[in-house]
Amino acid sequence: MSSPAASLTPDSIFQTIQYLRSPLAIRERCGHVFNLALDDNLEHFRCHLDELDGVADYVIAVMKETYPNTAIPFHSRWRHFEGGTSDRLLTFQEQLQTYSRLEQARIKIDLAVVSVLLDAGAGNAWRYTEPGSGFVLSRSEGLAIASFHLFCSGAFSSNPDQPLQVDADGLRTLNRDALKSGFQISANNPLVGLEGRLNLLHNLSDALVRSPHLFSCAEKGRGYGETTNSADIFRPGYLLDYLMQQVSAQDIPASLVLSAVLEGLSSIWPGRVTINHVNLGDVWPHPALLDTSLGSTLIPFHKLSQWLTYSLLEPLEEAGLTITELDSLTGLPEYRNGGLFIDLGVLQPKHAQVTQSAHSPDSSMIVEWRSLTVILLDHLAQRIRQQLGLTATQLPLACVLQGGTWSAGRRIAGDRRPGGVPPIQITSDGTVF
Repeated sequence: MSSPAASLTPDSIFQTIQYLRSPLAIRERCGHVFNLALDDNLEHFRCHLDELDGVADYVIAVMKETYPNTAIPFHSRWRHFEGGTSDRLLTFQEQLQTYSRLEQARIKIDLAVVSVLLDAGAGNAWRYTEPGSGFVLSRSEGLAIASFHLFCSGAFSSNPDQPLQVDADGLRTLNRDALKSGFQISANNPLVGLEGRLNLLHNLSDALVRSPHLFSCAEKGRGYGETTNSADIFRPGYLLDYLMQQVSAQDIPASLVLSAVLEGLSSIWPGRVTINHVNLGDVWPHPALLDTSLGSTLIPFHKLSQWLTYSLLEPLEEAGLTITELDSLTGLPEYRNGGLFIDLGVLQPKHAQVTQSAHSPDSSMIVEWRSLTVILLDHLAQRIRQQLGLTATQLPLACVLQGGTWSAGRRIAGDRRPGGVPPIQITSDGTVF
């Protein structure tokens, strides 16, 4: 789907695209839907804010059980790599000791990028049995550990002598059988969206080559006491070098990381809304927004891009950067966070089809649900901080999500439904959630 750009100047088109790629746009557009909900003017949901304190109590109980000293890490892919055992990452870190600090960070960025892009919903039937440990994992943890072992085996690298990297050539030659084997997919162990995941990685290969200023080592690494590799290697990890060049000191705003992610990777998403042939990514129209100007009916979420940004923060900090303005990013509008508000009564479906049918990501119901989730997460974070006597600096949204809403959403789903399925069923192609 394309939005018309006729009679608009290149500058105004560029500004619209930049706006729709910003956390500000996510909150403003989702906020419009939220205000309609408060006036009971939405088609699919009612919003009961008086139930929010009960959600805060529930989430705090989960947080205290999991993190009794409130030392909560960021919500990121690195938590999933710890699934079943913490020894896995300790062994991985030992492997990295022969590399420089910056190269260690690049390797971790490579791993985080490819793993997050493989982190769409797995479905209810799929399981991954980890070689060696025998741990059986499902959903996000299973996907994380499967992608971790694929990465460590060199599946995403074109250089057998450098298996711990993701590069454009390695991604381009990745085939269906390799991915199917790595995820242990069979007739008895089906994984939702295999083709979508493979296409996403092939698209990532193209995106890396298309943005050499972000993902090529040419002219990078200099000034950091390192030599560079061949200029025709394109890796997600070189985003570190680009970001280090954007700041005069060591402080870097989280929104700048997201901006780089969206600039470099928005083209990988299939079948999305475009403006002037620019793929906007996780951006969807909703009839509640009036068509008054270019892009005015669109609501951006950038869920996977923000999830990826959260997952890059730790490697960036390990490279010596300090992340600032962390709460400029939004909560993640996916089925665990969104399901929490439905299961605990903050969001009430207005008709039976909400929970009785499967919905595609572009449906007005899903867009409505995700919009409300973004704003409710902000409100919930504020109430949780008030109850715990903490500031936003002490408990940023990234830690509320980890502590937190995502785990609480999974737990309440497990209490309410067999298999812990979310209250709303989504028809996934493996590239949105």
